[in-house]
Parts: sequence; C-alpha cells; structure tokens
Amino acid sequence: MAEVLALVEARLRTALGEPDARAAITFLGTDRIEVLRFTEGDVVRYATLGMSERPMTDPNDMVADPLRGPRAELVLSVRAGLADTDKVLRPLAVLAASPQVEGLVVASGASLDTGEPLWPGAPFTSVLVAESGGLVEDLELDEPLEPVRFLPLLPMTPNEAAWKRVHGAAALQERWLTHGTDLRDPRRTSVPLD
Repeated sequence: MAEVLALVEARLRTALGEPDARAAITFLGTDRIEVLRFTEGDVVRYATLGMSERPMTDPNDMVADPLRGPRAELVLSVRAGLADTDKVLRPLAVLAASPQVEGLVVASGASLDTGEPLWPGAPFTSVLVAESGGLVEDLELDEPLEPVRFLPLLPMTPNEAAWKRVHGAAALQERWLTHGTDLRDPRRTSVPLD
C-alpha cells in the first residue's frame, strides 16, 4: 500500500507546500509513522504520514478487512517560535499509531490523550479531533478503498478534556468560539468553563 502513502504525501505537499523537516518513528509491532513539518509565516504544521496505509478497523471485528475501513492522517497547527513544539513529533506519532496498537478508529469529535505534555511545558496532554476537509481536502482512493481524511487536532488542557467528556465536542468548540480562543497558541490557558 506504499502507493497510498505516496498519494497522501502528494496531497499534503499540494495543500501545505514543501516540508522543511521530517522524522520517522517505528513502534514495536507497527508500521513506520513519519511526521512532516511545514512552516508558513508564523504557523508551523505537523502532519502524520503512515497512519492511512491501513484502514482503521473496529476492535470488535473478528477479522480485519485489509482494504475497507476509514483511513486518516493527523494535522496539528501551532504558532511558531512560542514554545519547543518540535518535541510534539513523538506524541503525534504515538497518536497516529493508536489505530494499530489499540484498535482505535479515530474520527472527528474524538479525544486522544498522550498522558504527557504534547511538548515540554505544554499545558495540553490531549487533543480534540476536528472535522476533515478544511485545510487539506480528503483524498479519494480507488474503490473499494475509503478516502483518506486529514483530521485537524485541537490541543486541550486537562480541564477542557474533562469538560468535553461531560458536555461533548460541539459544546467545547462553541465555548472556544464564544471566547475567541486562539487554538494555535501553544501557551494558551484553558477557556473559561463555568
């Protein structure tokens, strides 16, 4: 399925330009996950490459279908130069490997937790998975393969993650919007939740 990854990388380059750095991480028993860094002005974007090589399958399925199932890559955007965000590479690769390791199906509205700060000093240990189709358009593949969705990740503080579990993803996103939260600020504090 290397051709899927070649198409995915081409789509990322078309949408985000040429990557200025890339790193590869392999976890025991998983395929290689790369993280590409794209810098545009004061925004740096990190995109995974490798998560979409295989479809995500429901852990309750008796046999994993090697062709059918949702496919995705993750995209994180932050303001450059405000924190050591390049250290997000490993946590991002861990999240991208979670479908293979834990049998997760990553979709919009989901929360993904790394259990540690996304980068040194980060107030975030988890992310909210947002809707695809904005920054990077979905990549249609030949039947019977499902499209690759490029899912934006929105960093959440532990308080925001707890609030989201009770009230839902849409309510948290509405709260961010109401308060004009800069979700790309790597040093932002939690949105008011009372």
